[in-house]
Amino acid sequence: MGRKNPTKNINIGLLAHVDAGKTTLSEALLYATGQIRALGRVDHQDAFLDTDAQERARGITIFSKQARLRLQMTDENLHSEQTIGLTILDTPGHVDFSAEMERTLQVLDYAILVISGTDGVQGHTRTLWRLLRHYNIPTFLFVNKMDLPGADKEVVQQQLKTELSDGCVDFTQDSGEAFFEEAAMGSEALLDEYMDQGSIAEEHLAHAVAKRELFPCYYGSALKVEGVKELLAGFAKYHRAPEYEDEFSARVYKIGRDAKGARLTYLKVTGGTLHVKDRISYDGLVEKVDQIRLYSGEKFETAEAVEAGEVCAVTGLTTTVPGQGLGAQQESSVPVLEPVLNYRIYLPDEVNAVEMMEKLKQLEEEDPQLHILWNEQLQEIHAQMMGQVQIEVLTQLIKDRFGVVVVFGQGNIVYKETIAKPVEGVGHFEPLRHYAEVHLLLEPGEPGSGIEVASACSEDVLDLNWQRLIATHIMEREHPGVLTGSALTDVKITILSGRANIKHTEGGDFRQATYRAIRQGLKSTESVLLEPVYAFTLEVPQEMVGRAMTDLKQRAGKFDSPEFGTGNGMDYAVLQGTVPVATMQDYSSEVHAYTRGLGHLTLELSGYDVCHNSEEVIAGIGYDSEADTANPTGSVFCAHGAGFIVPWDQVDNYMHLPRQFVPEEETQTPADGRSYETNGQSFGPVHRQQSSGKTGWELDQELQQIYAREFGMSREDVEDQERRKWLKKKSDAPKPNVVKYDKKGNPIYPAKGPQEEYLIVDGYNIIFAWKDLNELSRVNIDSARDKLLDILSNYQGYKSCPVLVVFDAYKRKEHPGARSKYHNLDVVYTKTDETADAFIERTVHEIGHKYRVTVATNDGLEQLTVMSQGALRMSADNLREEIERLSRLEYENYLASQKR
Repeated sequence: MGRKNPTKNINIGLLAHVDAGKTTLSEALLYATGQIRALGRVDHQDAFLDTDAQERARGITIFSKQARLRLQMTDENLHSEQTIGLTILDTPGHVDFSAEMERTLQVLDYAILVISGTDGVQGHTRTLWRLLRHYNIPTFLFVNKMDLPGADKEVVQQQLKTELSDGCVDFTQDSGEAFFEEAAMGSEALLDEYMDQGSIAEEHLAHAVAKRELFPCYYGSALKVEGVKELLAGFAKYHRAPEYEDEFSARVYKIGRDAKGARLTYLKVTGGTLHVKDRISYDGLVEKVDQIRLYSGEKFETAEAVEAGEVCAVTGLTTTVPGQGLGAQQESSVPVLEPVLNYRIYLPDEVNAVEMMEKLKQLEEEDPQLHILWNEQLQEIHAQMMGQVQIEVLTQLIKDRFGVVVVFGQGNIVYKETIAKPVEGVGHFEPLRHYAEVHLLLEPGEPGSGIEVASACSEDVLDLNWQRLIATHIMEREHPGVLTGSALTDVKITILSGRANIKHTEGGDFRQATYRAIRQGLKSTESVLLEPVYAFTLEVPQEMVGRAMTDLKQRAGKFDSPEFGTGNGMDYAVLQGTVPVATMQDYSSEVHAYTRGLGHLTLELSGYDVCHNSEEVIAGIGYDSEADTANPTGSVFCAHGAGFIVPWDQVDNYMHLPRQFVPEEETQTPADGRSYETNGQSFGPVHRQQSSGKTGWELDQELQQIYAREFGMSREDVEDQERRKWLKKKSDAPKPNVVKYDKKGNPIYPAKGPQEEYLIVDGYNIIFAWKDLNELSRVNIDSARDKLLDILSNYQGYKSCPVLVVFDAYKRKEHPGARSKYHNLDVVYTKTDETADAFIERTVHEIGHKYRVTVATNDGLEQLTVMSQGALRMSADNLREEIERLSRLEYENYLASQKR
């Protein structure tokens, strides 16, 4: 890596509970620094950063915005004034748009948390504080609305210390014995300095702020621009610019579209410099930056380059997602907050659900936490969301952008599932010409841990590349549980063993085997239904605490003994604990009613816990894991040249590898004399398969037992039989050749007279072989198919030869097959029980005498078959190479023509 350089670009986010005055503070900051000449107001619908019509109408921030300003600061070391570029990112305060807020946190250098002087610390304020701690963001606090009656500085300051951190220190007077004594409690280093010298150096205070040991607090009124200049001066004094590496890297935090529909990728440059026309690498893709935009409010200016530390929007990147790393920073971040309510979207009768699903995916791309889902069994569109306000905003957004009026059904809780005991799951996938077997250990994980992946499999047993592929398939999707079909979570999955076949195994085989291993394991153990829960604080008058406790018990709440106190002229009681989200609908209004406005309830999402009414929920959902054909629990084995399904509870009788894990109750004397424990659950040792010391050929010999059992012959017999058939066909066919290329990138074919070229493409085989299309297919297979057809359509324009693209449809019931035109391409979907391989082989046989046929596929056996019939073979890599070379050649020819 290169040297590290300090930057003058600082990104600071504004965060707050709704109605704390965050947008008003952003106006005051812009006004105080001379960026705007007049103060806008939320209630006047003219705030600088409320650029959306819905934001102005509702008076709340829905979408994160940015504003650029300049801030003067004094460099005491250089005895000079320095100007720093400050980008303010205004985030939504309403809890329904927490996901939009959280995405912005990933690119902040500092944050200003706005607290209402009259309301103090609210439930959502605690959520924000937890997120700031999670993302390790240094934080300043501004207590707003101090001009209103009831705002008490001492009361609020004590609440900040009690409910947020002891490091919250009043910085409005940042000198004197009282100030230094309070600040010294932030760390031992500060305390030692104060004890030795009676004061603390500004540099050391700034360092403590950057380390989140101190949280400077300022007080004022944003509406009257009181205390704002003090906040800016304090930030200029106590912030320190981060350092970045010279190599380019960036973090995506938002996807949007401009007024013309152009796709915008909002990002922060975290290293080096980004220039227009630079090529950026991510997820195996390399794409060019067409334009760099620097937004301030709803306006923007273009730039030729941006340096490390700056945030900008770029065009030209087609598949980026929020949280994604670019360039040298490839790792992606995982959001902490997630929606807990699921709604069905009802469409007008004349609207096609499939087409609408594609449009809604655009909105999910901009907000990944929206979770637009297609229920295949019910043929319905569902959306997972945070609450009612988000529904209203989304309804208007769909109407404005797509011209469709949708209706949302009643919200249902988003449940999840986990397991109570460890189990080994086995998945086997072996239809004809395919092979993979996977053994996975599923163990209960820590609450909130999600899905974790590890490996205990030797590379001598299963090559590391296959193990990485299994790990990818584990993490690439949400795996449905077997109780309700809800997403699996809090499970550690360890790769125990597996097997591939040197001839027949493809990447997709391990996907199938991995999915089936997880499902088979879930069916073989005890599953647990989880539901989202709130952490609550309920404050009521003392005489009403009995009613409150009874209500919470009826709602399956868990809480400690009440705490009693006196304040605001009354005796009150406080209850704290957790309660299911499902039972707390509209309880806030009930508290307000029975306490005559004196009670106060705060709710904060606190993760997932065991469902309080599992049997009722499971029965109500009515999920049948065996009827879920998209997520099979059984495995596929092969006998006498045909595949057959084996139910999950009979897989042990057919699997090719022995089990690696034996539960404690099945182990009398463990091999090493020890038992193992996971989260308090004791079980026997994991039997990790050791290397046998055999060579690759000797390991392959073991597969002969499979051939002997399944086909009644040895592997040599099978290969010899296939070889004889191939040689017989080959003797009557022209000599085949592999596609080669001349210096101009044109393919060199063997001489066959004046015959016309003809290209046949195995569609799905190419999709799963090309990394970019494979990744896209995991999100939406239709989009991957369309993208492949567009690429081939351009290629056909270069070549001017017939191109036939074949897609498998043999698994679809009663499908008669279909043939259609896609621009200049012929596209075929095979009929039921007919594979693409079979169709291609038949077509080659029928047209081979008329055309010089090339077949593009990565299927080794298919290549062998078409070669035997006189066709040329072309691998997926060969096809992409030819397309790219011809594309470059056409571009060079175009440039040459422009010069003439």
